[in-house]
Amino acid sequence: MAFLKLSTSRKCSQLLLQEPLRNDVYARLVRSLTTTSNGSAEQHQQRRNSSAVSGPAAGVVDAKPKWDPLDTSFANPEATFKSKTTWEIFRAYIVYQLCSSSYLVENNMQLMKLCKAVFGEKLFTLIMKMTFYGHFVAGEDQYRIVPTLKRLRSFGVKPILDYSVEEDISQEEAEKREVESSMSEIEKRDQDAAQKEDSVTAETIGGSLPQYHVDKQFADRRYKVQSARTYFYLNEATCERNMEVFQNCLHAVAGATYGTGITAIKLTALGRPQLLLQLSEVIMRARTLASEIMGGKGNVIGQHLTLEELDKRLFQAGIKDTKKFLEKVTKDSQGVIHLFPWSGLLDENSELSDSFRVPCLKEGRMVRLLSQLSKKEEEMFRNMVHRLNTLVQTAKDLDVRIMIDAEQTYFQPAISRLTLELMQKYNTEKAIVFNTYQCYLKETLNEVKTDLNQAKRQKFYFGAKLVRGAYIDQERARAAALGYADPTNPSYEATTETYHQTLTECLTRIKSLKDQGDVCNKIGIMVASHNEDTVRFALSQMQEIGISPEDKVICFGQLLGMCDFITFPLGQAGYSAYKYIPYGPVNEVLPYLSRRAMENKGVLKKLAKEKTLLRKELFRRILRGQFFYKPIGNYTPV
Repeated sequence: MAFLKLSTSRKCSQLLLQEPLRNDVYARLVRSLTTTSNGSAEQHQQRRNSSAVSGPAAGVVDAKPKWDPLDTSFANPEATFKSKTTWEIFRAYIVYQLCSSSYLVENNMQLMKLCKAVFGEKLFTLIMKMTFYGHFVAGEDQYRIVPTLKRLRSFGVKPILDYSVEEDISQEEAEKREVESSMSEIEKRDQDAAQKEDSVTAETIGGSLPQYHVDKQFADRRYKVQSARTYFYLNEATCERNMEVFQNCLHAVAGATYGTGITAIKLTALGRPQLLLQLSEVIMRARTLASEIMGGKGNVIGQHLTLEELDKRLFQAGIKDTKKFLEKVTKDSQGVIHLFPWSGLLDENSELSDSFRVPCLKEGRMVRLLSQLSKKEEEMFRNMVHRLNTLVQTAKDLDVRIMIDAEQTYFQPAISRLTLELMQKYNTEKAIVFNTYQCYLKETLNEVKTDLNQAKRQKFYFGAKLVRGAYIDQERARAAALGYADPTNPSYEATTETYHQTLTECLTRIKSLKDQGDVCNKIGIMVASHNEDTVRFALSQMQEIGISPEDKVICFGQLLGMCDFITFPLGQAGYSAYKYIPYGPVNEVLPYLSRRAMENKGVLKKLAKEKTLLRKELFRRILRGQFFYKPIGNYTPV
């Protein structure tokens, strides 16, 4: 462990030289992590290099670590809570007890504001730290979370850091911001002209797509969403500040996790929603175009269509001015991969609106898929791409991972496309960038298969976080109100089936790489689930397919303060286990805490099990006189 701390302090010292403005931050971080060590620095570095691995759970591994046997019933309270003090167990039980009260949960935000007004800020902060904040949040800033991160690591668990400060704005303000930021300048200046221009595309390729346009009824994207943070666009300066916050998270996780940490980001924090809406609409029309060209056979990537065959089909449709289009088609030795130069999206010098002139088979001519953007909007898109490139390059330089969160379906095509192109650009030697797939969506399995095929053909490392999803109620309500097909699975069981099928597909492909003698960690998967049946399914599939924890290709993740009975036994048994770690000042994370309370109300069965385990462990320690139990772990995370 000493050499780990030494290498980390050296990394922090290098950052001190690179970023003098953060000297105080990193000096304090170095002091908190540095201890005396034996042996030369060169020996420590050699040991680190020899034991470093790639993939989602890469890190430094001590020789022959000792692991606990895994009880897949996840019902052992001593194993679950050995990382907690007796006070923390008592606090957790009280918090879950409060989460069982419908009245308290449904009115939690109002009650927290009332308590703050009655008790004053100092006493309110103390009360929150002794209850909800202390249970669900790691600390106020990147220095104060270090003790929590070190303790988690000593019990085999790694962090996904998230600075969880949120704006507490009214519904009216949220709707106003969203409507203004989701309309193009052309639409604002002349809505009739914009609709006329757009109707050419709508009539010829794909028909009307109302889901990719803002609707005031659903402009507050927090509607029916409990477990995900929402960013509302204000201006470009706010997006710059959000990027800086994400960068601070990357530096914090790099300084405290020895190359095994992850930071989560949202694309809606980095740019104007209108740009994601327009790009998503373009992508969906592009899929329709691909189906027309392929004769209804599905996506291009699986068909091995040659450039000559594509040219012939377009010529037969009467489209002759296709030279520039064909020059930009993404291809390899097997044929066409994409009809469009998607990698150009990450070019900070490209003009987005000029990139999507496409052949229309119905009209026999080239048409524009993307409505004309103003110079200001083109600059906004380049700014968003610059922020993305900056963040991922920072993650790569610091040797940490970056997970791009999934969002609503009307943003997701653009988010996924940009994420895949980031993978192609940066995941050349290991998985730096991970995409998130929401399994409540009907098309998730097909999306993952297509993306895996792209990764294979373009030879980049593929990283995926699988989640059930956070927006299902909103998606169903919006589809019904706007009159488009519901994109969600019809039931909880159907979502579980999609999750299991998608996970099995990924594991099967990993095993295929392993059998071929290829690098099996070209595919890395995070099972981000609070459902113990899904975790058990993943473990059984790993065993059945022939994938071991030592392959370092699959990891598990849960929120801090939730489902400890899953995370800690996994980490202590040698599996790659993560906790999603929120941090931030007490008064600025109240919206996050409000969502956690609401989320726990919705999982009463799971809550009952956690409360039972807490109660058993609390009684066990009382009977044994372990009132002042001090957690000391000697596990090294995979």
